[in-house]
Amino acid sequence: MKTNRMSARAAAIAVEGLTKRFGEVAAVEDLSFTVRPGAVTGFLGPNGAGKTTALKAIVGLSRPTAGRALINGTPVEALAPDSRMLGVYIEACGAHPGRSARDHLRSLAALAGLPRRRVEEMLALVGLEHAARRRVGTYSMGMRQRLGLASALLGDPVILVLDEPLNGLDPQGIRWLRTLLRERAASGKTVLLSSHVLMEVAQAVDDVVVIHHGRLRHQGSIEDLERLGDVGVFASTPTRERLAMAAVRAGGRVELQDGGVRLLIEGIDAAQIGELAHAERIVLHELAPRSGSLEDVFFDLTDDKVAA
Repeated sequence: MKTNRMSARAAAIAVEGLTKRFGEVAAVEDLSFTVRPGAVTGFLGPNGAGKTTALKAIVGLSRPTAGRALINGTPVEALAPDSRMLGVYIEACGAHPGRSARDHLRSLAALAGLPRRRVEEMLALVGLEHAARRRVGTYSMGMRQRLGLASALLGDPVILVLDEPLNGLDPQGIRWLRTLLRERAASGKTVLLSSHVLMEVAQAVDDVVVIHHGRLRHQGSIEDLERLGDVGVFASTPTRERLAMAAVRAGGRVELQDGGVRLLIEGIDAAQIGELAHAERIVLHELAPRSGSLEDVFFDLTDDKVAA
């Protein structure tokens, strides 16, 4: 498990020893991680990993059994509701099925003390302006997702927390949301979004937090996660035996691949292999990393045999 934490004071969101139990069942267990400002952080884990339970405690919608969450250094329970600081979309959009999307957003804007013009701006932003008068009960799942996003974005919050926001969106909607999240991070705002499918969010996130069975499995940049997939280096040379012996002396493991045409060298990286070849005056015809997919890394991190 890799962690890459910053101080609670510097973090936009800091989670410290968070535990949430339902009777004898621990949905979240001693969970600690940080979310840095000005970045999109993916909160990842398979279905049932405890993501929604953790997010509810982080934003103050439920009380943890133990531990705490801080928003910009302040315990979440001490924060006054402020849609300009924290925007949240967790689970259903919360709109009465008999109300229109416009009326729903107008009620939220009035409660938050926001100007009415923000309602029309958000309807346009999420692409619901033409369906604003329709009853929410007639909306598709994707339209409900867009309405939930509009609700969270009403106050143009500094921190945005979204639970599975890509569910129900078509490919065009997924691309639109990725662009929106990247633009918010570029402007210095912070996004924490959950997903059970890494490949859905990989193009949008800067950092990842992976949990399984309510416990932290990994925290770091998306590049860190990609590097976990590096599982060896392919090398081709007319003097395979010499390179193999040099790699083994340096602590590497060597296997013949493709009928002996290539070597698969594990345990040392491509730069080290290149230096060995240069020192031994070995001509290289190929030197390329062999990488597993991000999906493979995600499955490894959330494998029950590994997590146990």
